Amino acid sequence: MISSKSGLTIRPLRERELNAMVKLWSLSDLPFRPKGRDNMKALRAQRRASPDLFLGAFMGSKLVGVVLGTDDCRKGWLNRLAVLPEARGKGVASALIKECEKALRRRGRRLFCVLIESYNTGSMDLFTKAGYKREEEILYFTKRERKDY
Repeated sequence: MISSKSGLTIRPLRERELNAMVKLWSLSDLPFRPKGRDNMKALRAQRRASPDLFLGAFMGSKLVGVVLGTDDCRKGWLNRLAVLPEARGKGVASALIKECEKALRRRGRRLFCVLIESYNTGSMDLFTKAGYKREEEILYFTKRERKDY
């Protein structure tokens, strides 16, 4: 857990805070699939499996940002990073990135990855400033058994 002079605290989310996380995604215009991979049952199971990687940023008691880390045993992934519009530009996203990387390092990961939609230039700029490099020679393919996954 980190705290800063600005009153920002980052810590693992509790299961009872998952509804607030989903609401934050909505308020932040982060697309999600509540009937698919982002359904509450799946989110609870993922949080239980990796509680150290479900991170929330709080200003006082208010949840203002989240990031979900995943560990595929080779790479650490930063997923679902979102910050409330009124909390943007205050270092919340950068702090979440750093804390998620620390949690993944504790698991032995040294390679960190993120997928960003092509229209999301703000996220591209943020991760570039955090030291991430765009991999031009890699293409991302998916095979979805259902549209909502």
